[in-house]
Amino acid sequence: MKTVKFGIIGAGLMGREFASACARWCHLTEIQARPVLVALCDKNPDIHPWYRNNFPSITQFTDDYRQLLANPEVEAVYCAVPHNLHEQFYCDIIRAGKHLLGEKPFGIDKQANDAIMACIAAHPDQIVRCSSEFPFYPPMQRIGHLLEEDFFGQIIEVNSGFLHSSDLNPMKPINWKRMIEFNGEYGCMGDLGMHACHFPFRAGYIPRTVRAVLSKFVTQRPGKDGQMVPCKTWDNATLLCDCEDPLHGAVFPLVIKTQRIAPGETDTWYFEVKGMKGCAKWSSKNPRRLEIMDYRGGDQAMQQIDMGYETAFKTITGGIFEFGFTDSILQMWASFITEITEGKPKGRFVSCVTPEEAALSHRLFTAALASWKNGTVEKV
Repeated sequence: MKTVKFGIIGAGLMGREFASACARWCHLTEIQARPVLVALCDKNPDIHPWYRNNFPSITQFTDDYRQLLANPEVEAVYCAVPHNLHEQFYCDIIRAGKHLLGEKPFGIDKQANDAIMACIAAHPDQIVRCSSEFPFYPPMQRIGHLLEEDFFGQIIEVNSGFLHSSDLNPMKPINWKRMIEFNGEYGCMGDLGMHACHFPFRAGYIPRTVRAVLSKFVTQRPGKDGQMVPCKTWDNATLLCDCEDPLHGAVFPLVIKTQRIAPGETDTWYFEVKGMKGCAKWSSKNPRRLEIMDYRGGDQAMQQIDMGYETAFKTITGGIFEFGFTDSILQMWASFITEITEGKPKGRFVSCVTPEEAALSHRLFTAALASWKNGTVEKV
């Protein structure tokens, strides 16, 4: 089996999830390549022991990402750092000749993203993708197949979103995601938005204009010393976009929601498409439940399908069992490894976010900021 030797820059929450996916790579049954962790960079030394204890393949531990990039063993990098570091880190990774899977939003703002895109264009031999696990859930894969078959007919409306309530408590201490200098002016859009945009963009639903409503409910939070400090980022965003149906030509509304303060939601992704011939919707609140309506006249009936473990990349898990978040991470990484080793994705809806899709999200979020500021409908 081929191997791809990886370094991790930013070894916290999602770095551990990637490492865990590497450890259970045997779960996949048909893929012809695997990642091997060989290097790790994080400024917090308390993170290192977990990796040392579980991954003897890692021979380099450093707090300087440039040392990791100078390591000739490292072929590819997973980078999970605050948004303000994306431009410098991502460009340095690409210039070092490493493949990159980076966290969203690929730059703290559009200017930073433009620089990253220019660097990618100057180094076409590197595979560069953005992280988003959303489409790899089995119901979303089924919706992707339905879109390819034109099951829905002319599109009436599409709704996509990412909701959670982790910031509902106003006394939760501030972290970097609530600091504009680290997270950026986009706020919740930069942190959550790519997940909600991934599937609509891949379906060809490209926003032409946007009318945004942005909300800031908590304006200050406790700092490290317990004193209240300003909290400047947007908590919630609702974007009303108009798109042209790529198959049928009509214009329809696309509504994208990203919310950090959504009472009752722990971590909910959802997607809904309504068409003249069919409808479908899914929410991670019930991750195996897919709802479909096939309308050919007469009564309208929404069918509920409890899907099992039906994945793009086959695994040892029996089809009757339930799919979860760590499974979606494994599927996403299988997709990225496939692109590195085979030069193309397994399918249209079986691939990570492309740099072009990340750049489109920046155009959308930049227009959304202008829309809210000016009370206008803005071109994307």
